[in-house]
Amino acid sequence: MDNVLIKILKKPKLKDPILIEGLPGVGNVGKIAADYFLLKSGGIKFAEIYSKYLPPQVLINEDGTIYLVKNELYYVKRKNRRDLIILVGDYQGMSNEGQFEISYEILKFLKNFGVREIITLGGYGTGQMPEKPRVFGASTNDHFVNTFKEYGVLFGSGEPSNGIVGAAGLLIGLGMNFFEMNGICLMGETPGFYSDPKGALALLEILSKFLNEKIDTKDLEEKVKALNDITQKLSEKIEDKSKNEDLGYIG
Repeated sequence: MDNVLIKILKKPKLKDPILIEGLPGVGNVGKIAADYFLLKSGGIKFAEIYSKYLPPQVLINEDGTIYLVKNELYYVKRKNRRDLIILVGDYQGMSNEGQFEISYEILKFLKNFGVREIITLGGYGTGQMPEKPRVFGASTNDHFVNTFKEYGVLFGSGEPSNGIVGAAGLLIGLGMNFFEMNGICLMGETPGFYSDPKGALALLEILSKFLNEKIDTKDLEEKVKALNDITQKLSEKIEDKSKNEDLGYIG
């Protein structure tokens, strides 16, 4: 078995497509955003990516059938605008070698479809619960920096301080160095210790502006509201417990 296998389901003809990636990561922010965008845009699957660098397991569908762990590529045709390719999946590579090789093989494959630009989506874990998550960015060129600044994306020296780990960083790094592709990583602010729809919603707001694509975010907004209700109740319980403990303290 080859290290990375790409199963081609269709060979679409695409117009100057932009690659959008959202795989599992910090707070699953990028995955939630990409999966939601895919659902609302009606993307069509054209390739599946299998690798021995992914976890050695199958996952179980709701009907009891199984499928092999994989990543997937979908395309979205857009009238009078550039087409899109969306990369989603179950997991990222489990090792450094796997991360590099899977990312490289994906880019090599997508070069055949004319991909010149990449947008990767991820989370920026802060350990805090922001009222309105910020979106941080890192790019391969000044043009993207200046463009996305206008949409409210924050760019700073050394932010995030430990760099961008995994596919979100490697795809734009390898794309820049080996495939003449420009790219940007958008990172939604998130506590980082649970799947965070609020950070994903912040990413979708930026993405919709850049792509000039109206995205119906009602379903995601309802998830954010439910999350806010839960965190509010937890905060109230913690506050009440703290008050009771103060009253019982006699030193």
